[in-house]
Amino acid sequence: MTSEVKADAVVLVGGKGTRLRPLTLSAPKPMLPTAGTPYLSHLFSRIREAGITHVVLGTSYRAEVFEEYFGDGSAHGLELEYVVEEEPLDTAGAIRNVYDRLRADHVIVFNGDILSGADLGEQLRTHTESGADVTLHLQRVPDPSRFGSVPTDENGRVTAFLEKTPNPPTDQINAGCYVFRREVIESIPTGRRVSVERETFPSLLENGAHLHGFVDSSYWLDVGTPEAFVRGSSDLVRGVAPTSALPGPVGDALVLDGAKVSVDAVLRGGTTVGTGAVIGSGVTLDGSVVFDGAEVAEGAVVERSVLGVGAKVGAGTVLRGVVIGDGASVGAGCELLDGARVWPGVTLPDGGVRFSSDA
Repeated sequence: MTSEVKADAVVLVGGKGTRLRPLTLSAPKPMLPTAGTPYLSHLFSRIREAGITHVVLGTSYRAEVFEEYFGDGSAHGLELEYVVEEEPLDTAGAIRNVYDRLRADHVIVFNGDILSGADLGEQLRTHTESGADVTLHLQRVPDPSRFGSVPTDENGRVTAFLEKTPNPPTDQINAGCYVFRREVIESIPTGRRVSVERETFPSLLENGAHLHGFVDSSYWLDVGTPEAFVRGSSDLVRGVAPTSALPGPVGDALVLDGAKVSVDAVLRGGTTVGTGAVIGSGVTLDGSVVFDGAEVAEGAVVERSVLGVGAKVGAGTVLRGVVIGDGASVGAGCELLDGARVWPGVTLPDGGVRFSSDA
């Protein structure tokens, strides 16, 4: 739904993505192929659908990669600008750092690693109708004890920002998407690290500012870990998470042009197979992400895993919940289970790693 509220978008993409290593050694997290296209393409499709066209990217780590890929944004129906942080400034510092590029009276800010189905137009309308200084997207989650929680009063005003606690008083958490009045951004201190969650919001609240909650329970996922990254990609392919940037139809698997998949391979669970990848006979790929040029030999089983660019998986090898870095090679008859990460360029010999004693 398009919004009548004039707003700019700011996307914070400065993080190093350390939780996703080794995948982020070669590309920043928001540029990792997610359901066949950089994660950011999916976010941009939602921004565009909300009627927002001017987007400022706050970058730091591997900053040049974003502009090389997206350019001025015209191919996405957007006008993109890039601001590079010389020193990491944390969330609020990064927002303040792009202030001089902002034009509209209202600014919607996104964390570059959240996959969400919330209605952005509705969030913007809630913001303007409530007259808030800042409107936060608050997500209802089944287990809020894993996050800081954000209670609101009967009118939707935020009353506190609570740290993680075993028995939170509300199931509403900060979902990492905020609408600011532009003047509020100007009040953030410059030239130092400032956390929006720990400093900006609590001090605004203390000073009587109107912080409003846009409470929602649609799709939401922080894709910062390998497990969540694989799930997010799978959810996009299967149409569980909303996007209009999917390079193919919604379904059980997405196979990009130029991939070679054996007729008797089984692809399911929202698996993506990248360009130039080769999938051998009798292979099972379930809920996995196979980057461009990777090869999976006959009879291998790959579940909930990510295979980096040009990675190789030997015959009969079993991978469940693992990450194989770019150009790494896992020999035949290996078995790697949940949490294993093979660094780029590393070679594991045939049968070199097993988790069971049946070899």
